Amino acid sequence: MKIIINKDMKISDNTAVALGNFDGIHIGHKALIKSTIDKGKQKGLIPSVFTFNDHTSKLLNKNLTGFLLSKSRKEEILKQIGVKLLYKIDFNEIIRHLCPEDFVKEILVNKINAKLVVVGFNYRFGYKGMGNAETLKKLGKKYNFDVDVIEPVVIDGDVVSSSLIRQLITKGHIEKANKMLGRNFTVEGSVIQGKSIGKTLGFPTANLELDCNYVIPKFGVYKTSTYYMGIKHRSITNVGYNPTFKSNNVNIETHILNYEGDLYNKQIKIFFENFIREEMKFKDKDSLVYQIKKDISSIYNL
Repeated sequence: MKIIINKDMKISDNTAVALGNFDGIHIGHKALIKSTIDKGKQKGLIPSVFTFNDHTSKLLNKNLTGFLLSKSRKEEILKQIGVKLLYKIDFNEIIRHLCPEDFVKEILVNKINAKLVVVGFNYRFGYKGMGNAETLKKLGKKYNFDVDVIEPVVIDGDVVSSSLIRQLITKGHIEKANKMLGRNFTVEGSVIQGKSIGKTLGFPTANLELDCNYVIPKFGVYKTSTYYMGIKHRSITNVGYNPTFKSNNVNIETHILNYEGDLYNKQIKIFFENFIREEMKFKDKDSLVYQIKKDISSIYNL
């Protein structure tokens, strides 16, 4: 997959381009991108994605609780799906103030050479979101490109969206969030030195320094899988302040079952699978150890 970032250049080949923030690349996004790839191939077009380096909500000062994917992981998934060209630019004040037609002319036509544009049913673009799918269709006729609008994907009566998935994760509804993502919610980062409290209790933990401003799951204990060097390990992960030991920082620490080895400064991925229980404060270490054993036992039944 060819990646173009912040370059004032025109693509020479005709493209089929999917538009969106695509945070999470959930099952709705995948349906949209797959349609772009399939229809693009039928027309002999390069399957492409246009997006912004940072989520538009950051500049618009909207409440964004965190990201569902790191930039590198997003690129990896897009490549796996079959996207051949990823064109990314910064969402700055100049881009923000483009009217819908100027956005189409300067970006879709002059830079990306779009001949097919694919968007979701609720896509908005241009200054203050003045443009929508119908606007895009009218401009497509003027600038000689087709427009395809993808209908929403619905699960259990809810329209799949990145904002809903974030809400589900922050409320601990990780199973439904995973269903909408089409995979387990994942955070990545490097293992840093902690207070070694888990080790003294007989349950050493890997304390994660995140590589991205991820949305933070509801505080509590989760059944997880931890990947290190491409190998999957069964694990249990705590998210929160560790109230028993009065930590001042939010921690994500995982205990990998039956694992022995030094993970300091190593990169790991934690896949969240099931919510076990909320964060608790224990009166003493023995009570905490008892609960940890109970938590570990419970993951075999999930």
